Amino acid sequence: MTSAPTTAPAAPALGEGEKERLDAAVADLQTGTAVWTALTVAQRVTLLRQVRTSVAATAEDWATIAAASKGLDARHPLRGEEWLSGPYSVLGALDASIATLTRIANGANPLDGIRVDRAPGGRARVHAFPLTGIDRFLLSGFTGEVWLEPGTTPNTARATAGLAQRTPTVSGGVGLVLGAGNVTSIPVLDVLYELLAHNRTALLKVNPTQDALVPVYKRALAPLIEPGLLRIVRGGPAAGAYLTQHPGLAHVHITGSAATFDTIVWGPSTGEGAAATKRRRRENRPLLKKPITAELGGVSPIIVVPGKWTAADLAYQAEHIATMRLQNSGHNCIAGQVVILSADWDQADDFRAELRRAYATAPERPIWYPGAPSRMQTAADDYPDALVLGDRLLVEIDADDDAAALENTEYFAPVLGVVPLPGTGQEFLDAAVAHANEKLQGTLGANLLIDPATEKALGSGFERALTALHYGSIAINGWTAFGFITPTLTWGAFPGGTIDDVGSGIGVVHNALLLDRVERSVLRGPFRPFPRSLPVANGGGRMTILPKPPWFASSRTGAAVSEGLTRHRANGGTLGLVKTLLRALRA
Repeated sequence: MTSAPTTAPAAPALGEGEKERLDAAVADLQTGTAVWTALTVAQRVTLLRQVRTSVAATAEDWATIAAASKGLDARHPLRGEEWLSGPYSVLGALDASIATLTRIANGANPLDGIRVDRAPGGRARVHAFPLTGIDRFLLSGFTGEVWLEPGTTPNTARATAGLAQRTPTVSGGVGLVLGAGNVTSIPVLDVLYELLAHNRTALLKVNPTQDALVPVYKRALAPLIEPGLLRIVRGGPAAGAYLTQHPGLAHVHITGSAATFDTIVWGPSTGEGAAATKRRRRENRPLLKKPITAELGGVSPIIVVPGKWTAADLAYQAEHIATMRLQNSGHNCIAGQVVILSADWDQADDFRAELRRAYATAPERPIWYPGAPSRMQTAADDYPDALVLGDRLLVEIDADDDAAALENTEYFAPVLGVVPLPGTGQEFLDAAVAHANEKLQGTLGANLLIDPATEKALGSGFERALTALHYGSIAINGWTAFGFITPTLTWGAFPGGTIDDVGSGIGVVHNALLLDRVERSVLRGPFRPFPRSLPVANGGGRMTILPKPPWFASSRTGAAVSEGLTRHRANGGTLGLVKTLLRALRA
């Protein structure tokens, strides 16, 4: 039996002039598909180098405008966030993509010279970071791996690497990128992935929170705009609704919320269209007729494995966790939200005290993202005993509290929770992994802090627990944001999301090595910063020359170091790098 056609819910009104403007942009991009497929891979390398030059030229304006749009003036100690999460991230992605395409253009494999071995559970593992001498030097102690899906062999990994660049003359059509509103590199990185991974020209609809950056984006990406490979448009929900249904667009990619995803795919959940939406879901007839990928966030755990920590370890890792929550005022899909702590750790009370101190004393900043104040109020209503620390909340769950709201609501605001679990050693780690998998909403990113002696004592049990942690990005003694800005790692939910139950999303982005059948990325970092990372004081941990990282909210020189690293990434130069490293040592 066939069902009668269902009328789509009425979209917000969009003027005819606006429709004509959007239609013209789509038509330009359809013409641009012929331009893109006519370019050889070597010519694409040349084009990406041109983009790199124009991005480098706009870096200062980019970071300055982005900081101002978030209420950070030129003297604010956290303004460096906008250098690292904006132009630095894009320049790194361009450099990595240029390296991959250069290998392909020269007849080589994207994984030539890169170690590929086996991860637990019959997975291939690509040792994807560091791959350059400067990264090995500046970020010593950090390594990154991409684990492919079970059953993928190293030979298969090599045979499939390259994605659409293996067939550059086959067009993927025109894709719609619905840009993120919180981090300024995301829209640009998503556009690059459309072009390189899928051979799709891209229509980027900028989130209204990023409207001030549109002139910068247009200057930075002019080499893609001029030949018709990219169009950038402004607009609110009306423009988004019109474009997702546009017959000239072959694919949709969104970075946003699950609620927005569901509205695009199925229709509105409230109002006069809600009944039709429920019927479509029941009959499995999505409103959206084209494929969609998405990155949608979630509630990220921070698992603190008990061990014998020094006072300096306790303070450093407390500041680490405060940064995971407070960077960008918590308006991040990768912001750590739930600290899973051992109730039986003999240092638990000391660590809680350090966490309260670090969380309370981090620099204040505006809560700027739309809707964040109301979500904070929701948290305050759910947990009236939460500590109110200036512009932020700390929720410490005890035996009488229900953690469900904390564990199932992505507050996207400065709300941090602490949830205790019993046990120590392997018992605690296994319980914490199960708790994160089963109780917390989403599968985007998980963080795990463990001292070198404890990790060594757990032996194979640690890797077994890591394998069982079902998240698309995992950071061990690091923050998954480091994985986000590392272009040769991948970013996206753990596989399994569908349009019916999307979770943290569908598909991956970044992935500059253009790997197929990705399951997760795993970042490993040093437990102690320099100079406590020196072998004599490190207890077998990873050596690093990095002192307190510049992205830490407590870094006194973070703004200057972040700017210096971006300028070095853009323009090179030894003298500037030396000055930046000296500033880093004063962090």
